[in-house]
Amino acid sequence: MYIQYTMDQLYLPMDLEDDIPPKHLVRVVNEAVNRLDDNIFREAYPGGGRDSYHPKMLTKVILYAYTQRMYSSRQIAKAVRENVMFMWVAGRQRPDFRTINRFRSERMKDILETVFTSVLQFLVEEKYVKLEHYFVDGTKIEANANRYTFVWGKAVVKQKAKLQEKVQTLFATIEAAEKQEEQEQAGQDLAELGEATELTSEKLASAVQQLEAKLQARPKDKPLKKAVRVLRKDLLPRLQKYEAQQEVLGERNSFSKTDHDATFMRMKEDHMRNGQLKPGYNVQIGTENQFIIGYSLHQRPTDTRCLKPHLEKVKAALGKLPKTVIADAGYGGEENYAYLESEQLEALVKYSTYHKEKTKKWKQDISKLDNWQYDETEDTWTCAAGQKLLFRYESKEKTESGYELRKRHYRSKSCEGCPLKEACTKSKGNREISVSMTYLRYKEQAREKLRSEEGYALAVRRMIEPESVFGQMKNNRGFRRFLLRGLPKVSLEVGWLSLAHNLLKKAAIDRKAEKAVQG
Repeated sequence: MYIQYTMDQLYLPMDLEDDIPPKHLVRVVNEAVNRLDDNIFREAYPGGGRDSYHPKMLTKVILYAYTQRMYSSRQIAKAVRENVMFMWVAGRQRPDFRTINRFRSERMKDILETVFTSVLQFLVEEKYVKLEHYFVDGTKIEANANRYTFVWGKAVVKQKAKLQEKVQTLFATIEAAEKQEEQEQAGQDLAELGEATELTSEKLASAVQQLEAKLQARPKDKPLKKAVRVLRKDLLPRLQKYEAQQEVLGERNSFSKTDHDATFMRMKEDHMRNGQLKPGYNVQIGTENQFIIGYSLHQRPTDTRCLKPHLEKVKAALGKLPKTVIADAGYGGEENYAYLESEQLEALVKYSTYHKEKTKKWKQDISKLDNWQYDETEDTWTCAAGQKLLFRYESKEKTESGYELRKRHYRSKSCEGCPLKEACTKSKGNREISVSMTYLRYKEQAREKLRSEEGYALAVRRMIEPESVFGQMKNNRGFRRFLLRGLPKVSLEVGWLSLAHNLLKKAAIDRKAEKAVQG
């Protein structure tokens, strides 16, 4: 009536190998990690103490966990004890969650990129990728930080300025009270603080020490005693706090109090649906055939300034850059075009107005420079009304990264009485324009490449390259928020995610090829 069932019977074989299907994903992970050179892991283990778990075993366990939407070290440790696939790939060893977390975030901090590059090399050798095209894009992922505890750069500057005024006022009061006694010394103290220069905590601390020395000579001087107490207990600690916050901020405009490396950014995944800012990181990846070729993590909300450091990181890892870089309009700045040209890369990068230029409204807008004529011989621009704008001067300015922008400034002789002036400019005087001739040249080059048959095909392909990868990470594998804190550890998380994604993609392509052969 029933199949015999007993829990006391010993069955053979006992090897878990028989329970793992031949083409299972865990075998793909196992094979990829086994191909790695053992010497890669040696620098992470200085020696001494008790024997450690084998780094290849831990790497396999973590990578397979990431492919299964398991990111918590406690969940991974539980799976190693209970899940057949994890038991098999771990060789029935049972590292606890502390060991897994320590290996993931500390042991691998200096070698994960080497592991990623080695696995990528396998993919190149087996013709999964060719390193010819590099589709780059970015996405914002929320940090593991409190959404409502933050520091804003403008607020720090404002509060620090107010505090400096308060200190100067207090010292001016002390000086007025000491006109009859030690006037010269008091004047030196105030001059040392410096009204013209920025007041630092070191200067203020030195001045407070001098006031405390005076107070010891005049212990009954109540105004001086009160001033010293305010300075020591309130103003000096606050100034030190503002300086520390500015140091953390660097060039950013905000940071989270619970993860100082996280910057507040606007994200598409908005739980309140009101466009609020959330602490996060800007993840940049480059793909080919939807394999991740390179990754980097940034604290800047916008993509424009991330391209150069991202590509420099990829170049350092691979030794070279792919031949063609394809990116959307978020990267189309003059500085990025100049960098790609200096690296002798084929750039298919849109600029911000690329699609707008094709519209009827843009083509009929007489205020747009694109609808004017430029005479290179005379170095003049001719507007829609036939008025010539003459060259006046050239200006230079440097970006935060040190790139020099050169702009040529032009102005018309007279716009008075022009019937098209209202449609051309809101200025009361004559029409003036500033033009970067270098940027115009880059835009023209980009326009020609993007409108070519090959360029158009690559631009269309870009929409299904990195975007699909981000969709896989966020939606299919549910990674919408980092687990770790701090730029170094969060960078490692992106590395593990990228490795897991590439192995998942390889397994999917192999399954598809096998079905095609069988069909």
